[in-house]
Amino acid sequence: MAELPELVGSWVHSHEEDGDGVVVFRPAGYNLPPARGRDSFTLQADGTAAIGTPGPDDRGATTSGRWELSGSALTLQLPGRTADYDVLSVEPGKLSLPPDPHRTGPAQSDSGEPTR
Repeated sequence: MAELPELVGSWVHSHEEDGDGVVVFRPAGYNLPPARGRDSFTLQADGTAAIGTPGPDDRGATTSGRWELSGSALTLQLPGRTADYDVLSVEPGKLSLPPDPHRTGPAQSDSGEPTR
């Protein structure tokens, strides 16, 4: 079961490590290879969240929202969208989630503009 303190912090998508049914995130600052942009999120202990996505011009775009954890169920509440994940594993330096089944098109910023 995931624990709140283990999830609090900033996480960056390490797409190089993704596997069959697993999306891997590493803590911000982890030595990842260069990429044109990476999805990321920050989970604060007070329940606020910031979701980062690569922008169309390689500058990042951030969306603010809220998060909560119930058992191993992580819920991200964003403007116009809620994403639910069953945390597969969390350990120091690595967070594994299932792929987002609703993420089929470009992500959007707070203004509703596509971010990539």
